[in-house]
Amino acid sequence: MNTAEWVNGNYWDTRWQEAQTGWDIGYAAPAIMEFMETVTEKDIKILIPGCGNAYEAEALVQAGFSDITLLDISETLVQQLKSKYGDSGTIKVIQGDFFGHQGKYDLIIEQTFFCALNPALRQQYTVKAASLLKKNGQITGVLFNRVFEQDGPPYGGTTTEYKNYFGTLFEIKKIADCYNSIPPRKGSEVFINFKKK
Repeated sequence: MNTAEWVNGNYWDTRWQEAQTGWDIGYAAPAIMEFMETVTEKDIKILIPGCGNAYEAEALVQAGFSDITLLDISETLVQQLKSKYGDSGTIKVIQGDFFGHQGKYDLIIEQTFFCALNPALRQQYTVKAASLLKKNGQITGVLFNRVFEQDGPPYGGTTTEYKNYFGTLFEIKKIADCYNSIPPRKGSEVFINFKKK
């Protein structure tokens, strides 16, 4: 998939329309939810880009978090999410391109978005993520720690690559083997927590 296809969203809209969503695990990722249990400030502003079905958002609301923005480029998916969440005020659903999004957040949750990006966009992602975060803002979530044999998405990567991408703009607080990955991804993910410098 080339960069233009990703940015215009047609590729992802087709995937949702045809239910080609193999990345959808059907529930909130345990690694992310375990980390979020350590976050005591429930009114922080959270962004979930490339949100998919956003199971984490639902679980976060149940855990008391009150300001969650879901962002996805697929119009089909966004309409489904708007129907699901309505005008709750707690969860905002936005259709748009991450690279054009404006806002300021305390936390960006990474769950199968970075791996969906054409690698040519990865450095641009780190710059954009830093611009969307408030002072001391963080990115947390999971990234693949493997290289895939076929062209993506998903696109894999290594901890060394991730440190190179993020290290300039972020303090690498944690990047370690993810002990609580879902079974199909066990041994092939790292948990990350990066703090904006």
